[in-house]
Amino acid sequence: MTKLQTEEPQTVSRAVHAAPTQRELFLLLAVSFVVFWTSLFLLHKSTDLVVHSGDNAAYRDVANAILHWDFHDLQVQHFMGYPYLIALVSLLFRVPTGVALWVIAVTGCVASVCLTARLFGTTAAGYFAFTNVAWLQVSYLGGSEPLAVALGLGSLLAFRRDRIVVSALLASLAVTVRPLMFFVLVGIGLVLLYRKQFWHFLAALGIGLLIGILYVLPLARYFGDPWLTVHSYTSRDYGAAKVVGPHGHLFGWPLHGIVVGTLTYPAPWTNLVLSFFWIGLVLLGAGMMFSSNFRKYAKSYPNEAIFCGLYLFAIFSYDYLIWARSNFIRFCIPTLPFVFFALLPLLPKDRRVIWGLCVVSAVAAAVSAVGLKNVFAGMH
Repeated sequence: MTKLQTEEPQTVSRAVHAAPTQRELFLLLAVSFVVFWTSLFLLHKSTDLVVHSGDNAAYRDVANAILHWDFHDLQVQHFMGYPYLIALVSLLFRVPTGVALWVIAVTGCVASVCLTARLFGTTAAGYFAFTNVAWLQVSYLGGSEPLAVALGLGSLLAFRRDRIVVSALLASLAVTVRPLMFFVLVGIGLVLLYRKQFWHFLAALGIGLLIGILYVLPLARYFGDPWLTVHSYTSRDYGAAKVVGPHGHLFGWPLHGIVVGTLTYPAPWTNLVLSFFWIGLVLLGAGMMFSSNFRKYAKSYPNEAIFCGLYLFAIFSYDYLIWARSNFIRFCIPTLPFVFFALLPLLPKDRRVIWGLCVVSAVAAAVSAVGLKNVFAGMH
């Protein structure tokens, strides 16, 4: 056996187990996108799912109202940072708000994966990008999470580089998209106070207050309630979606909403398996955050650990019974870069696993978006 023959398998093995490059991550994202939309067209034969997926119709209605600055008969159910950007992109590029909504989500997905690779490495970024079907759906069909995650991770990277103003600005904007991103600001503020960087703290606080004031002024002027979007999360009828049965409080004891909500509201076994898989995976990741490697990381970047810890505590303490378990797969998305980073010692490093996840998860996300019942009906 020649030297070349003996070295070749070792070279192939090293290549397979090496972390994917950032260029490869972009290729994986492109493949995932194509597989998702090809599957969607084969199953649904339409693009109207972009508008009807999740909360997109509500976001589009708010964006249209912002474009015309006419808020009569408008029911605001969600934070308005995403619609504001939808309206801005629609105005600048003269595209329909539905198209702007979709473009922002796809762009936010790419930015989030790239930022995760910068912060936690490309292996963690690969698992983050291609495991959660809810993440793929909001990324490729539209949703606020990709924008919120991109802004939040961008803030963390800026803070690592001591760009406090940029970090505070991005974190403040993230809060206007998803309210729990407020914990990014909390982490920044606590670390600046601990380091006795009081001027930086005051600058970050001022930026947060300024963004907050600019956000609530239109709500106070046109709706008479500056905290309207905060109250929308504590309202028990969720606008047009009336909830029947016990509700719980917005937050309660950890896991209470998940357990009681599961017992109170029946769900298909497939939904239960998926939900509890992600609940278990995130709990396992939280347990791994007590390992020496993660504690070393947390010591180097305490603001990131504070954000992650507070966010995890919040989603496990979320107490609206009908949503606590059923929407956990979506609620946990901003923590997944941290979770997969903590789980790295336990995860397969074979790049073929990430390639497999890229394809399988894209198909699964498309099937889930159409609905299993609709898929089986179409087959028959």
